[in-house]
Amino acid sequence: MTQPSRRTAAVAGLLAAVLTVLTGCAASPDAASDGGGSGLGGGFFGGAKTSQPFDVRPLVKPEKKYFGVARGDAPTSMAPVDEYTEMVGKHPNLIEYYAAWGHGFNAAGVRNAWKAGTLTVVSWEPFDTPLRDIAAGGSDAYVREYARAVRKLNLPVVISFADEMNGHWEKWGTKTTTPEEYVAAWRRVRDLFHEVGAANVIWAWSPNIINPVRTVDIAKYYPGDAYVDWVGVIGYYTRNDANPFPNMFGLTITKVRTFTQKPVLILETAAEPGERRIADINSLFAGVAADPAIVGFVWFDMPKRSDWRLSANPSALKEFKRLAADDRFGFDVRKL
Repeated sequence: MTQPSRRTAAVAGLLAAVLTVLTGCAASPDAASDGGGSGLGGGFFGGAKTSQPFDVRPLVKPEKKYFGVARGDAPTSMAPVDEYTEMVGKHPNLIEYYAAWGHGFNAAGVRNAWKAGTLTVVSWEPFDTPLRDIAAGGSDAYVREYARAVRKLNLPVVISFADEMNGHWEKWGTKTTTPEEYVAAWRRVRDLFHEVGAANVIWAWSPNIINPVRTVDIAKYYPGDAYVDWVGVIGYYTRNDANPFPNMFGLTITKVRTFTQKPVLILETAAEPGERRIADINSLFAGVAADPAIVGFVWFDMPKRSDWRLSANPSALKEFKRLAADDRFGFDVRKL
């Protein structure tokens, strides 16, 4: 192309960008793909395609509650979600899956979920990489690559990095990682996402309920409000615990409120099968519905150390289905 034709193309691109702003034209988030896409808008300037990161703010504190689930193979396959929908009578609008540190971003799965009106939660687990190494920059290249893939897809996604950090049972937990190392690793990961422009992420800082580890001060592990969008509390109803919602989650939420007012998501929960499961399910729905600061919950519908699947207890499943019909739970995340 000759120099005059390059100038002509630049002028045409500038006019196109101005017309895009004036007419309010914007690409639909539903059109986003692995090849790129736009969240709030897009256009051309000087012949180069540009797009704004998807605005996640309406999803952070919606009027209704998230109705979530974790099921094997979802969201890479939506068949388990469809089966769950048939079982409980309502389509989940939050899907959690577990990603090992070092693995790539599951863009296809996030897109599958979004097409169904569902937001994806990535529980990002650094099993084989010490957090002190992440904090020192040893994983920077990997994190940048992951963040670029998130930005390229440009659909909203929730990331819960190194959850249950206040537990001794996790490889990145209290036996191996200091609060200072944890906070430094979290901030470095978050800063790298910011560096590449991956603003289409809701960041969930997710401690286990403090009931079994009361000597651990979770405030020391908090990265700060500038780095966190949700507090994602994790806790399971078991046969051996006093299970009313305030006993399960209240102590932790009360502690959290001493250092942040961020919205709370019950990031992982379920109830052991047995006589108390119906009462536990009632406790969960009532507790989430009653607190305007809690944005919803995710039911762990898989067998792991116990059979947390709703199908394991038909009478409790019936009660869960009845409560799930409440219009306060569930909404199409694409329509906010």
